[in-house]
Amino acid sequence: MTPDLARRVAPVLALVTIAACSTPQGDVDLDAPEVAAALASIEAQTVEHHIGVLAHDSLKGRAPGTAGFAGAARYVEERVRAMGLQPAGVDGTYRQPVPLRRATVVESASAMTVETPVATTPLTYDADFYLGADPMRETVDVSSAGVVFVGFGVSAPDLGYDDYADIDVDGRVVLFLSGAPSAFPSNERAYYSSGATKGAEALARGAVGTMTFWAPDDPRLRWDVNAARAKRGSFAWLDGNGTPNRGEEQMRVSASLNHSAVAALFAASPTPVDSAVARAARSEAQAFNLPAAVTVTTTTVHEGVDSWNVLAKLEGSDPTLSAEHVTYVAHIDHFGVGVTVDGDSIYNGAHDNASGAAIVLEIAEAYASMPAAPDRSILFLFVTAEEWGLLGTDYFVHNPTVPQSSIVANFSLDMPFLFHPLLDIVPYGADHSSMGQSVAVAAAHMGLGIGPDPIPEQVLFIRSDHFAFIRQGIPALFIKSGFETGDPALDGGAINTGFRQERYHTPFDEVEQGFDYEAGADHARINFLTGYLIAETEARPAWNEGDFFGGLFGGG
Repeated sequence: MTPDLARRVAPVLALVTIAACSTPQGDVDLDAPEVAAALASIEAQTVEHHIGVLAHDSLKGRAPGTAGFAGAARYVEERVRAMGLQPAGVDGTYRQPVPLRRATVVESASAMTVETPVATTPLTYDADFYLGADPMRETVDVSSAGVVFVGFGVSAPDLGYDDYADIDVDGRVVLFLSGAPSAFPSNERAYYSSGATKGAEALARGAVGTMTFWAPDDPRLRWDVNAARAKRGSFAWLDGNGTPNRGEEQMRVSASLNHSAVAALFAASPTPVDSAVARAARSEAQAFNLPAAVTVTTTTVHEGVDSWNVLAKLEGSDPTLSAEHVTYVAHIDHFGVGVTVDGDSIYNGAHDNASGAAIVLEIAEAYASMPAAPDRSILFLFVTAEEWGLLGTDYFVHNPTVPQSSIVANFSLDMPFLFHPLLDIVPYGADHSSMGQSVAVAAAHMGLGIGPDPIPEQVLFIRSDHFAFIRQGIPALFIKSGFETGDPALDGGAINTGFRQERYHTPFDEVEQGFDYEAGADHARINFLTGYLIAETEARPAWNEGDFFGGLFGGG
């Protein structure tokens, strides 16, 4: 441990439940000179430099398919080449092409009308609703389709909850609240909050469309920001036949509703919308037919977009284990140039996610600086189109440049939270696999506390690239900062809330927002140490016995 790091680490703020001596990593020496030197190679000023380059106005927000994204990807490629890392893309290059289709709603040719016994109400685009672009068709519609309210739209019998238990939605449009029951464990709550999970459930039950809305007190409700984001369209990756990875012939409506539109739908309902929202807040399953129908037309334009992932590899040193890979991933895309806010239209994405890409570069530098590589190989991914549905990573896991069975673990770096010193961490995924033991050992070595999810309502577990790996049955960790600041005058929770409400996914996520770059370096160190333990341990990470995600995706 470097002297600077020794001065900055804090006492353990939460008990580590698995002692280091009882873990499979007990024989890995984290005090070895080569490990200390690798940690020392991670520097705050280098994190700052990388963020400054990637979030500079000249890169115009790094949207896929733009010169700004290409510039960011070239910068990352130049850095990993300079480190001496091997290319891990296609055809001996550092690149994996990711063919994308951009789909954008033509608002002037799209419409939605609500029909109830008391009124027929044409809705106003942007003010009352916005539509999801159809990745498959240029025009799709439904006429006077019945609407069923299905609570959160969640069917989870194993968790004692099922909104669909007593309702038939075949041929209808389902309306559900954003989110999932607060009674669920944090990561399960995140999984069932996913639009993909809800859409698949509705599809399996015969629905022809989905509509979602936010409870009035939902902290993720930022109607103007969300509507502005929708104007940028959506992306899907294309397979070898040009077929998008998203879209279903059966599903003909995808709409997000403001409270004015929800009021129109509930206008003749015996159950007021306030009562339905209150039941959901109490984690009570519910569903009922609304005396309402919708007529919706969605017109979409499609555009082909060429983008790519950057992949680099450090070959492992063990004759057998080098065939296996520990992976680190960060997305380098953001939203590009969008709706102007206070005179600024560049969505720089300094925290989201120039910070994560910078940290993965420093992790790569630490591994590359070691006199001998760890036993397992280390794969570094800098991916495209995360902001559009984890697409770059999803493309990689479906079209891996190394055997998928060789990938033993994944670490994702995305907006780790750099607004105060790193004193405690929230390692999302740690309670699902043996990777939890590894991060506990690494955190204890650095003097970092480990805490539970402080903001489960933000459903962070499904919102970054690691989740694409989890869906393929690969254990993963998503290490975020906790809210401890070391200063009673600084409220970490309030700082986090302020960022999410004021700067997240806006042009104000710029370099000049008071980043603690040493915290960025510490994020690199904890991820490096945890990955190093796994890379040096013969046993592969494994899902915990009876684990929810292991059973769902890992065959456990």
